Amino acid sequence: MNRHTPKLAALAVACTLAVGMVQPAHAIFGVGDIVLDPTNLIQNTMTAARTLEQINNQIRQLENQAQSLINQARNLASLPFNVVNQLRTNLDTTRQLISQAQGLAYDIQRMNQQFSQLYPQQYAATVSGNQMYQDAHQRWLNTLQGLQTAMQMQAQISQNVNQDESSLADLVSQSQSATGALQAMQATNQLLALQAKQSIQTQQLQLTQDRAAALELARQAAATERGREVTRRFLGTGTAYTPQSVSFYGQ
Repeated sequence: MNRHTPKLAALAVACTLAVGMVQPAHAIFGVGDIVLDPTNLIQNTMTAARTLEQINNQIRQLENQAQSLINQARNLASLPFNVVNQLRTNLDTTRQLISQAQGLAYDIQRMNQQFSQLYPQQYAATVSGNQMYQDAHQRWLNTLQGLQTAMQMQAQISQNVNQDESSLADLVSQSQSATGALQAMQATNQLLALQAKQSIQTQQLQLTQDRAAALELARQAAATERGREVTRRFLGTGTAYTPQSVSFYGQ
């Protein structure tokens, strides 16, 4: 209630008591050409007091609505900071390392074709020794390139970790200084995006390391088969050796 309302109410009560002591409540008297009705005066005074109180209530409602709009604007304010593009760039860099990897393809169909050719379960008799040598060299090269890709991935992720630390510090600072719900939510979402990006990088690194290890194991298995085939050809069909005479100088 407005601070003036009690005073107006007290004034109205005082007028009522004063008029009641002098004359009847509904008495009408005049002073010169002015006619005064005490009852009407009291009613008008109370009406004015109530009107003033209603105006004060409306002002308070408008103030509350204005504050509510200010809070909504603060909650809807967008976060002026975004690391998503940087995270995408880092992922694109590691993805390019995988796509540029030499040796066996990452495509399943092509990989199956290359693997069956270079890593056979058994060499056919029609395969020449020179072809087996070339296959062995390609297998060694595949293993070397697989290890190189894994080491490149390790180096790239090591660089990305430094950038991730900087992004994490910035995101935490933005989250702590967020002025509204939307900014806090956006900062949280970017922190989750950073975590997801690191998880993807870990999977990519594990993929390249496992690939290098698998290539080495496959090379060893193929080398064993090649050795077995070379030994078989050296020994021949297994028939007993028949000594024959050798002539020297035409004798």
